[in-house]
Amino acid sequence: MVAIAALLVLLVAPACGASVRQENVRVALVKGVESIRIDGDGVLATDEGGTPLRLALPLPAKRVREGVSIGGKTVRRLVLASPGAVQVNGKRYRGTIEVLPQDKGLLVVDELPIEEYLVGLINCEISSLWPMEAIKAQAVVARTYAVYQKRVRAGALYHLESSVLDQVYDGCDIEDSRAARGVKETAGEVLTYGGQPIQAFYHSNCGGRTEVAENVWGFRLPYLRSVECAYCAANPSARWEQTLSLKKLESLLKGGGVSVPGLRDIREGKRNESGRLADLILVSSRGTTTVSAVTFRKIVGYTVVKSTNFQVKVADDGVTLTGVGYGHGVGLCQWGAKQRAADGFSYREILNYYYPGAVLERSAAGRDDAR
Repeated sequence: MVAIAALLVLLVAPACGASVRQENVRVALVKGVESIRIDGDGVLATDEGGTPLRLALPLPAKRVREGVSIGGKTVRRLVLASPGAVQVNGKRYRGTIEVLPQDKGLLVVDELPIEEYLVGLINCEISSLWPMEAIKAQAVVARTYAVYQKRVRAGALYHLESSVLDQVYDGCDIEDSRAARGVKETAGEVLTYGGQPIQAFYHSNCGGRTEVAENVWGFRLPYLRSVECAYCAANPSARWEQTLSLKKLESLLKGGGVSVPGLRDIREGKRNESGRLADLILVSSRGTTTVSAVTFRKIVGYTVVKSTNFQVKVADDGVTLTGVGYGHGVGLCQWGAKQRAADGFSYREILNYYYPGAVLERSAAGRDDAR
């Protein structure tokens, strides 16, 4: 409990002017680009030493040999802040924006309070039109994930990616009152195991049963078990089908490091206890090659092969994949959580179901803010 309280310091707007400690998180917004466009009202720009820069926005910021070039000036680090929001490539972000030169282009990092980050995240990961208990469940798992990643990446330039590599975050333009309510009503709450924040993985749709972590990443976590989920079947993404030519598939696999020249057949391999494919057998002019279903999905594309729970049919020069679910299947099923909330389950019951053995805890600061 002490470790959690020390780790979590909430940033929720205090009532009656109360002073609240704040914990920030650093989110990578843009990586590896040669230039970005900066805009916003009342933006204060400074260099790496804190010296103010007079800039007439909007302006492009470019990667140059000496650092970052903007408005005819070159700095080693550009820092941007605003009482409202700073606009980067047309999207508005709260907090402080840092633009840093890297070996390959620019790195843009948004440092902001975790609770504000969560309000902007909700409508990126789900919809604030969903039942409130589902929104609150999403707020808790996203907060837990962020806190865990901050600990793991302490001292790094950033703690989180703003994409599906971590959690999708597109700034403050899609914030709304329901997202803010879901975050506020769970202020500071995180899932823990053994007194530490868990790795709160989650996904869109499990297709009827969640997956265990070891089948995806090779390590076991006791609170990420496979559980039945009959609540996501009504979602449109529960069932999917994709057809690709064998030649296209051969090219994709080669680009991912799996060489199968003259690919002519794909066969289903073993299935694990959750019903998902463990591996696939690729038949080519060189014979047979076995590739894990997780690797196959990564190479072909997560939006093409939406899960590893699929069947294979080869006909003529093409292969058709027919499957259920969307995502890796580990942890909370977002569409399952939505239906559970619609059926009257609380967010605490939802979290307890998808993370068996994990404990929901709130920091001391969170308890003060909730009063």
